Amino acid sequence: MPRYEYRCRTCGDTFELSRPMAESSAPAACPAGHDDTVKLLSAVAVGGTAAAQSGPSGGGGCCGGGCCG
Repeated sequence: MPRYEYRCRTCGDTFELSRPMAESSAPAACPAGHDDTVKLLSAVAVGGTAAAQSGPSGGGGCCGGGCCG
């Protein structure tokens, strides 16, 4: 289930909630009980590297193994 970040306009607290995507824009009360909150836009970082390949990949089989033509 996705996590969404919210900020309370009353006390300034920032908090997260796990909820279905269909409920992402539904009102959310802060942990202190205030109802005046706003959903924040979260940046998602995806780590990892992609190695550059030269030439065909040797996956085997006729189309991936270089045995065709």
